[in-house]
Amino acid sequence: MTGVTDERSFVEEARRAKLPALKALGVQPFAYRFDRTHTSAQALTAYDDSMGEAGPEVSIAGRLVSHRGQGKTSFGHIEDSAGRIQLYFRQDLLGQAYDLVKLLDLGDHIGVKGILFRTKAGEVTVRALEVTLLAKSLRPLPLGKSRSGEEGTTTYGGLNDAEVRYRQRYADLAVHPEVREVFRLRARVTSYIRRFLDAKGFLEVETPVLQPLYGGAAARPFVTHHNALDQPLYLRIADELYSKRLLVGGLERVYEIGHDFRNEGMDRTHNPEFTMLEWYQAYADYTDMMSLVEELIAGLFTECCGTTQVVRDGVALDFTPPWPRVGFLQLVERHAGLNLRTASEAELRSALTRAGTEPDEAEKLTGGRLMDEVFRSFVEHALVQPTFVVDYPKPLSPLAKEHREDLVPHRAVRAVRAGQGTGQRLQRIE
Repeated sequence: MTGVTDERSFVEEARRAKLPALKALGVQPFAYRFDRTHTSAQALTAYDDSMGEAGPEVSIAGRLVSHRGQGKTSFGHIEDSAGRIQLYFRQDLLGQAYDLVKLLDLGDHIGVKGILFRTKAGEVTVRALEVTLLAKSLRPLPLGKSRSGEEGTTTYGGLNDAEVRYRQRYADLAVHPEVREVFRLRARVTSYIRRFLDAKGFLEVETPVLQPLYGGAAARPFVTHHNALDQPLYLRIADELYSKRLLVGGLERVYEIGHDFRNEGMDRTHNPEFTMLEWYQAYADYTDMMSLVEELIAGLFTECCGTTQVVRDGVALDFTPPWPRVGFLQLVERHAGLNLRTASEAELRSALTRAGTEPDEAEKLTGGRLMDEVFRSFVEHALVQPTFVVDYPKPLSPLAKEHREDLVPHRAVRAVRAGQGTGQRLQRIE
């Protein structure tokens, strides 16, 4: 590990040592702007083979991701948001600017003006006439080695440590184009959600993030202090309470895509800061909401994937409505053999222990958290296809209404005439 650290320090020092040489050439290591005429993708489509060696002139900009010198000529690739394109540098065409090319490192941002042509290897390339350094990379990116073929570009090595990729997302984005596509896809998803709900008559709203009383879910909040008011405030754990107040105020359909915060444990599926979509509709119940969710998700897949049937990790998933609607208690009984209506907490903890939960950890669980852990341990892994889990136990959903079938039936009241004397009385029949 020490060797890696020393090697990287040496590389950084070597890059910084190039700064005086760049300034001696009259080159600013960090430029202000560059007039770009084409992205890499636009440049590639601007050339066709009828043009021969005299393709159109383009000005492109991006990060240098490969560079190999061959004496008085060199090749490289730059990458931008649209892809990558090859560059060809010749000393006789660039003159003194070729000295700048010799000082370039992987990760540098450069601008290149030149003529498009196709190499003997068949790759559309920019023959550089001008080169501009836009930003010198002083710290090396963990770029892997790339090999292009008929099936696309394959990268070997590079940034593979999952921990580093999550903690330094900017580096992950810089060296993995497929990760950038995930971000673009997320933006398309958010845009579609807004269009979908707007078309349904919902109004997008913003509700307070700092709240004097937190609620809407069972979670531990982050606590801060408001200096002017001299009182504690809480980062919201859910959007629910304030959104429902808007319904009270007469806005019958509202939604919010906003940040929420929960000061609890962290793992791959739990982040203390996350984005939540919540919507509320007057005069509707959860059956209406399930139909709306089905329509939204199916539309999202059609919009982004062109189909509601996709394959993930070798598993075929079908998001075509309608989806199964299965009760929480029914699923636990099916997969764990436990009746949550009658089972004691001791029986639930015993089942968790048999499923692999440490006895000490199981003993700490009570009430809704205990039920939730039973569901997670026995049921979650079995739910592969899109499924609505409905009718949660009251401890897990305290703000929801009781199920219609669980309400105590109203006592029937009948007015019965009883002819006793000249008077009449009402007799209640229960």
